Amino acid sequence: MSRVNPVDAPQAIALAGPTASGKTAGALALAAVIGKRMPVEIISVDSALVYRGMDIGTAKPTAQELACVPHHLIDIRDPLQAYSAAEFVQDATRLIADIRARGALPLLVGGTMLYFKALLDGIDDMPAADPAVRAQLEAQAAAIGWPGMHAELARVDPVTAARLAPGDSQRIQRALEVWQVSGRPLSSFHTIKTIADSASPISAGALFSLEPDNRTWLHERIAQRFDAMLAAGFVDEVRALRARGDLHADLPSMRCVGYRQVWEELDFQATRPEGTPLNTALLRERGIAATRQLAKRQITWLRGMPQRHTIACDRPTAVADLVHAVLARLDGSTP
Repeated sequence: MSRVNPVDAPQAIALAGPTASGKTAGALALAAVIGKRMPVEIISVDSALVYRGMDIGTAKPTAQELACVPHHLIDIRDPLQAYSAAEFVQDATRLIADIRARGALPLLVGGTMLYFKALLDGIDDMPAADPAVRAQLEAQAAAIGWPGMHAELARVDPVTAARLAPGDSQRIQRALEVWQVSGRPLSSFHTIKTIADSASPISAGALFSLEPDNRTWLHERIAQRFDAMLAAGFVDEVRALRARGDLHADLPSMRCVGYRQVWEELDFQATRPEGTPLNTALLRERGIAATRQLAKRQITWLRGMPQRHTIACDRPTAVADLVHAVLARLDGSTP
């Protein structure tokens, strides 16, 4: 290992990886070992863990796991609310500074790669929400329907419209809102990056990634975890969310992998004769397939981050390898 200048010691450590790769176990192991040197606080980098009442389907850390080390950005939103990458960057940047001020090490852990990328590369400076414009768009949608609103979006921002379904009301509304507030199509903000004035809080060599050498291992883990979720009452969790009456399938929370599939199966069950059992076998098949697709997208994102240090999560020594690599980085060495 090559020594580096102590001034290059990382201000934060980041742990990424696809779903079911063992990030929670790895993070808790890191917190236990590093905790002997200095306090550690975990910042969740997960767009699903922000939601309250969504515990089973998100594989949220248990109460016992949460008690082991302070956690942040978990259970901070109601499922009716949205949470954007821009909000994450703002919250995470503030938390990193606060945690450092307490003399602790921030450990960013999760699988929402858009959040990691936004934190590393900066994020588009898009306009804030405008309640008056949103109300006007809601009224227009009530008159012509969301497919009609999608057609309007195609006129002013064909690039964004091409990637949105005609019924994706939330995203269509946001794209039209951006157009009306800024006079620029949403797609233009995706090509013109505004880099933060300060350097990324994740320095070189401080991003670690759990990735499998053998994708079959990850697929088996995904299947096992989805089965465990079903056994733990995942379907009843979604039923309870539906019973609130104010949630719907187009919300970001309900579009989370797993939740979408359960919601759709419950929708289908509602059209069947009373007493028709849920098709659990089909739900399992669809849920596992969707989760595997999510993992594939996550790995693709990770491969676009050349600065990451990869740990083979399917090796028996994965956790030990991760701890060794992170300790080397904290000691001022390149693992």
